[in-house]
Amino acid sequence: MTEAIVFVIITLALAFVSRASLLKPRSHGFYRFIAWEFMALMFVMNWSVRSQWDISSPHWTIAHGLFLISLFLVFSGFGPLLRSGQPDPKRVDAPMMGFEKTTVLVTHGLYRYIRHPIYASLIFLCWGFFFEQPSLASGICGIIATLFLIATARVEERENINYFGDSYRDYMKRSKMFIPFIL
Repeated sequence: MTEAIVFVIITLALAFVSRASLLKPRSHGFYRFIAWEFMALMFVMNWSVRSQWDISSPHWTIAHGLFLISLFLVFSGFGPLLRSGQPDPKRVDAPMMGFEKTTVLVTHGLYRYIRHPIYASLIFLCWGFFFEQPSLASGICGIIATLFLIATARVEERENINYFGDSYRDYMKRSKMFIPFIL
């Protein structure tokens, strides 16, 4: 019962944050909301195991390694975005959160190597949830969440091409989507 209540609370919070995107199903935020929902489901599916973890188990080590990578990526992604992206609340080309309304293309720091460190962070977080207690249901949720995060990034790239034009296309040629030098 507790898990269901937690899931509903998380869903309501995510729906509130994503309310503008939910009204525009072709925006990147719409796909991101669906990914978040599957990640929230994974989070609550493992609710009971968190108090019973054996820190010497391989699952604990892998899950927490992925959580650390996720934290590194999110902090490395937000810093340059907030400092150099020059968000403008007047930018209205798609429903976006405030920090997403950048008017300057950020291509330094981690962005030099990957275009979507924050979405990469969510992918690592998602698979960290999976490794907390691997199961078929959690694996299916992880695959679906990952596919929706990839869709989110692709739609956002289309939005960025519309806003930044050829400079974003050039940036795409010299950087990877999620993992430096690989993907």
